[in-house]
Amino acid sequence: MDLLNTLVDKGLRREVPTRDEALAVLATADDELLDVVAAAGKVRRTWFGRRVKLNYLVNLKSGLCPEDCSYCSQRLGSKAEILKYTWLKPDDASKAAAAGVAGGAKRVCLVASGRGPTDKDVDRVSETIATIKEQNEGVEVCACLGLLNDGQAERLRAAGADAYNHNLNTSEATYGDICTTHDFSDRVETVQQAQAAGMSACSGLIAGMGESDADLVDVVFALRELDPDSVPVNFLIPFEGTPLAKEWNLTPQRCLRILAMVRFVCPDVEVRLAGGREVHLRSLQPLALHLVNSIFLGDYLTSEGQAGKDDLAMIADAGFEVEGADTTTLPAHRRPTEDGADAVDAEPQAAPEAAVPAPAEEARRDLVAVRRRGAGTDLPPNA
Repeated sequence: MDLLNTLVDKGLRREVPTRDEALAVLATADDELLDVVAAAGKVRRTWFGRRVKLNYLVNLKSGLCPEDCSYCSQRLGSKAEILKYTWLKPDDASKAAAAGVAGGAKRVCLVASGRGPTDKDVDRVSETIATIKEQNEGVEVCACLGLLNDGQAERLRAAGADAYNHNLNTSEATYGDICTTHDFSDRVETVQQAQAAGMSACSGLIAGMGESDADLVDVVFALRELDPDSVPVNFLIPFEGTPLAKEWNLTPQRCLRILAMVRFVCPDVEVRLAGGREVHLRSLQPLALHLVNSIFLGDYLTSEGQAGKDDLAMIADAGFEVEGADTTTLPAHRRPTEDGADAVDAEPQAAPEAAVPAPAEEARRDLVAVRRRGAGTDLPPNA
């Protein structure tokens, strides 16, 4: 397809595709899906090789949020039967983080429900960051605490926060349809505050809330303009007890097209496969690794995820490798220099050809089971 060849060329040059080109990716047919994945995969491998960064969520404070974001199980008025608790103590948060690091996570994401932190909350999170970094050498810490007030981003950075997450979620034109207690510009401003304080910005979207293709393209282009280092792509988890409980709009094929479009628009950023992947991608999750270079390990804020060991097996079986702590995620031109300025532009380096996988160190005898049901037995067949 001429479209895909054009998008690959632009991705390797870090050139922005047109809106029509991005829309065309979302409009491709299922028969073209593998071609789309292969094209976007070439861009992904050029900038990130076959590495997959693992991130681990620690929900510091769950539920009872005063904001009315329609997609969120922690929202004001939510009847979702989720865990609700107040702030974890720093040692408890560090123990939770250590479990993720032991599983291979390179970054720990500290999240707290609420509109935004008080100054006391910032003190509390700062202590938690210090504890985690003291007990887990080399780990990256990202904070996600909501809207920030003046000076709070600087305090978090001084405490050791490497990154700050605040998602745009959907297009500016439709933001009022999913939230009325704050607006799109509040979110943009918080991301800019984090960037100005010297933290790596993390900002993404949620797909599957009833938005149009144009809305998806709008929010991804807004993210491209904001230029975060990482873009998490969430797929709506329609919790019972929330206003969007009936929004089951996604197929695995649509999810892959959305991820491919994000990769073409944001070719050299960390695109992260985030919440809802197990629900909507299901058995096609391994294909998504050809588009993203980052995932969350294990569980999410209020929902369970795929078992961590299954995440690791999926990465290995798909021919990818977990990114080590001694590897820098971003391409050289996106890394800040010692004086804080952006690095100079660099030409993409083609990813090396994948080596032939070595034999597994241990035979997976647990995957071999003798049939004891169906024909020749008294038990019903597996059908």
